[in-house]
Amino acid sequence: MLTMTHEAVEAIRDLMVGEYLPHHRAGLRIAVKPGEEGALEFSLVSDAWSGDQVIEKEDARVFIDPEAITFLEDKTLDAGSDARGRPVFRLTP
Repeated sequence: MLTMTHEAVEAIRDLMVGEYLPHHRAGLRIAVKPGEEGALEFSLVSDAWSGDQVIEKEDARVFIDPEAITFLEDKTLDAGSDARGRPVFRLTP
């Protein structure tokens, strides 16, 4: 199962600030990027999609597309920031 670092939790919370999403249900969704084998896409969504696996930690939620579950099952979601201070997510073993 995917785990999250404290930095990832904080980054997800930071992304939610100012977004018009229901904060009690919204989260970061990770899905297989259509047409790009092995690529993942990250997006903020208002709720989990049907079939998504939901990971929660400290009120931060990650929704994993069923097609991405096997790729992410032994990974950790971590976050840092780019030169402009925007969150950058990375997956580590």
